Amino acid sequence: MTLSGKRVAKIKVKCDGNVFHQCWKDRPVQLPSLTPTTIQNCQTQEGEAGTVGCVLSWNYFHDGKERVAKSQIIDIDEEKKSITFNIFEGDLMELYKTIVVNVRVERDGSDNVVTWTAEYEKLNPDIPDPDTLMDFYRKATEDIAAHCL
Repeated sequence: MTLSGKRVAKIKVKCDGNVFHQCWKDRPVQLPSLTPTTIQNCQTQEGEAGTVGCVLSWNYFHDGKERVAKSQIIDIDEEKKSITFNIFEGDLMELYKTIVVNVRVERDGSDNVVTWTAEYEKLNPDIPDPDTLMDFYRKATEDIAAHCL
């Protein structure tokens, strides 16, 4: 059984893709007001929001429990409306050696598609793949998109 893997979730949204991208890039501390059932708090710990190297701390609700995480923005591609986060501290690190999450917005006709990609390495073969984490990102995306209309 392999320890490394990748999970992808694609969600069609009616909201403006630029607005969705900007929320995650420039205003992550405002995300809890847009999706309070999934993200309770986000604070900038180091650097400036919207820049590579920025460290964010998160309080969120996942798998029926309150969780915490710290992530660093490791890449921003404005042309592709893409942001990549390296999660390096928190509850997920009890299961995964590494977990890198990318969120990207693309046009699909009159809709936009938000694609979440999680690349990970489990600590051992008994650890589940992060399917429920992808469900978390789907729910957060739907909530944020509803507010951005």
